[in-house]
Amino acid sequence: MVPDFYLMHSSPLIDRIDAILPQTQCTKCGYDACRPYAEALAHDNEAINRCPPGGEAGIQALAMLLHKPVIPLDAECGEHQPLRVAVIDEAHCIGCTLCIQACPVDAIVGANKLMHTIIADRCTGCDLCVAPCPVDCIDMVPAGRDWTPARASAARVHHQQRQTRLQARHPEESALAARTLANKASVAGAAQSDAATRQHVIADALARARARRNKGNS
Repeated sequence: MVPDFYLMHSSPLIDRIDAILPQTQCTKCGYDACRPYAEALAHDNEAINRCPPGGEAGIQALAMLLHKPVIPLDAECGEHQPLRVAVIDEAHCIGCTLCIQACPVDAIVGANKLMHTIIADRCTGCDLCVAPCPVDCIDMVPAGRDWTPARASAARVHHQQRQTRLQARHPEESALAARTLANKASVAGAAQSDAATRQHVIADALARARARRNKGNS
């Protein structure tokens, strides 16, 4: 099922632009996902050089489609890099679910207070899960594979499925970031605190996690 957002913001031009974009849903372009960026390119004269995952090839394809000159990638949006995927240090995961909330393609599985893990084959390398992690247990590592059109197509479907589920749960229109902040656990709130408070809260969380593991092993 295609989310209402896609149905409300659809046109042949948007669809053609969206087909060029890599569907990593990384938000580095400044938009919530690839589709909103495609809409801005189609209707708001947005710059074609704001997609780091797409790189130079993506800029060239957009330039050809939209009849615009090729320009360098906007450095403020990031650098084009080989595909990386997220890896969770499961021994230090405290089960806060914030990475699950942040992942735009449902590539992380787990439950509250239980260990999380990455579905590597589904991960788009967006790295949106890294910042919310209160215990810094997520790293981005080389994927050892290329990001192909088939993977982009699959990522689009996974993102659409996630958006459909979130729309059912949150019928009001809101950005992923806003929903994540609204659902933040207290331990993640420390990310906005001073360094001493942040370290104290994280230390407490780790202590509780170790206590649970020790209790389970006894």
